[in-house]
This record gives sequence, structure tokens and C-alpha cells, in this order.
Amino acid sequence: MRKAFEYLLIGQGLAGTSLAVHLQDLGASVAVMDDGRDQSSSRVAAGLYNPVTGRKMVKTWMADLLFPYLVDYYKRMEKLTGKEFLHERPIYRPFISVEEQNEWMGKSASPEFASFVEDVYQKKNIAGVQDPFGGVLLKQSGFLNIPAYLDAMQDYFRQQDTFIKETFRPEKLELTSEEAQYGEIRAKKVIFCEGTFGAANTFFDWLPFRPVKGELLEVTMDTTFPAIINRGVFVLEIRKEVFRTGSTYDNHHPDWLPSDKGRAQILEKLEQLLDNRPEVLRHYAGVRPATADRRPIAGWHPEHRTIGLFNGLGTKGVTLSPWFGKHLAGHFHEEKPLLGDVNISRYFSLY
Repeated sequence: MRKAFEYLLIGQGLAGTSLAVHLQDLGASVAVMDDGRDQSSSRVAAGLYNPVTGRKMVKTWMADLLFPYLVDYYKRMEKLTGKEFLHERPIYRPFISVEEQNEWMGKSASPEFASFVEDVYQKKNIAGVQDPFGGVLLKQSGFLNIPAYLDAMQDYFRQQDTFIKETFRPEKLELTSEEAQYGEIRAKKVIFCEGTFGAANTFFDWLPFRPVKGELLEVTMDTTFPAIINRGVFVLEIRKEVFRTGSTYDNHHPDWLPSDKGRAQILEKLEQLLDNRPEVLRHYAGVRPATADRRPIAGWHPEHRTIGLFNGLGTKGVTLSPWFGKHLAGHFHEEKPLLGDVNISRYFSLY
């Protein structure tokens, strides 16, 4: 393996993978280091991308830029690796009242929402779903098989001889004003893309990371749905009669342990959403790398100009990482301006 690179990226999750690809697109030499831990927020995430989210069903931040680009990016990565991992599927959101139904009849005709709404139904639409008021069928949505994507991209980096399977150890990193040395690896810049584990990074532990625990179930039901169902919880068919469902949001117990409370919450919401009663096959938990203002954090360290960061994608890593990987590559490699909403400089007063 070569020993000198322009960039050494620490972490091959959604953030690190996208940034590495886009830096390479600009002609930069990039090495990616990751220890392959199963306990990574990217590998246990549900993988949904959804243009309308939350209890109030609002359009995702920057949706008009993010969603068209993410499909192009993941399809390009499928072609690059010869693997399939992007699954474009509509999302169906049942209405909970006539008032909400009327509201969405209006929204669907507005330019703001028109590109994300396939249809609005004013009466029951999907068998097995409790939707007496109908619902809205969303487009530019679906899910990414994240482990398959990350594995395919790791194989791609390995074929380039630019992947390093190793646990990053801060004591091995030596910095000068011009470059960084990590063991035998020399790089002009080191970019940390560590997700949840970034909160323990001594270079960036002053940032307001706010990890959020989420729990998921895999269940079996004798049914099928023509779309991903999403109201309170999502219901995603991953293979015949097997569904992934969740998720919970816990700011107070950011551990990786499934809980009885989390399981009960998901099953209660499923009972309110579906006619079927599922059998639980698997229960797992993950911790999302969220931030105080629910926006990513990216840019150069305030003191060490050979060190950068790309983190804080929270619950929307599949959606955010492609466009922001490109945006940050332009910032890091070509000194293009960084979007203020994600610029690490907004937190320099904490350093």
C-alpha cells in the first residue's frame, strides 16, 4: 500500500464513504481507515430516505437539492461496484383526520410539495392499514441497504489499495503545520468522519453532540404492502413477509442495548397503524450522531488546520451524506465556501 495521500479519512460510514468518493472525483488521493465495528450508527440504521417527515409532516430540510442528487449518487455507486443497494419505493402516510386530508389536498397542488407527492387519497386505500381518512403517497423516497452499500464501497476502496482496517489511535497521530503522520501513513489533511464515536475524539469533544438512541424491530406478518407505511413508526418490507419497523427516539439513554420499553413502544404504534399482529424476529438498537441544532457539523479545526470534521448526520444520514459529501469535498479540496448551517465555525466560541 502507498504511504502518502492528500487525505486520510477516519471512518467509513455514510459520511466518510461519500466524502472519499467526492474527493476522488476532484482528483485527490484518499485513504480511508475504519475498524469495521458492527456497532456503528450507519450499519444499524433503517436506511429510509423520506422527503416529508415528523408528526407535522413537513418537508425535509433542503429536500429540493438533496433528494434528486442522492438517487443519482447511489445509482452511480451501484454501477461503480456492480452491486445493488438502493431501493426506490413510495411512502404512504395515512391521515389522522379530515382536516389533515384537506390540508394535503391543498399542499399537493403547491409548487413546494408537487415534486414529492404522487397522489392524495380521500378514503381508505391500503388493505391491512388503518387509514379510514386515506393518506398521501410520497415519491422520491425509498431505502438504502446500508450494510450492502458500505461493504460494496469498502471492497472498492480495497481494490484501489486505499482502505486501512484499523482502529484509529489518537496517540499515533503527529501533526505539523503542513501535514499529518500516522504510523507509516503521511497525509496533508486528516478528516474525521466517526459518527457516534466522534464525541470521544479529543480534537472535537468540545462540540455539542447530542446522541439519540433508536430501536428497531424485524417482524414477520402474513401480508404485503405496495409502499413503505409511515405514521408514528415506519413499516418496511425487506423480504417476503419480513418487515423492519421502528423507530424510537431516546435522548437520555444513549446506549446500544435494546430495551423492553422500546419494544413495547414500537408494538403499540404498530397496533394503532396496522390490522395485522406481528411476530418479533429481532430487536436491535443504535445511537445516532445528532447535534444540538440537528444540523451536520463540518469544516476545519479552529487551531489545527491539517484536521477536519464531517459528522452529525443524525437520523438522515442516507439523505444528507451524498450532497454534503460533494459540498464538503469542494470546501476541503478547492476552498469553496461552506454552507453556514453546517459550518463548524458556528461553534468556535465553545472551543
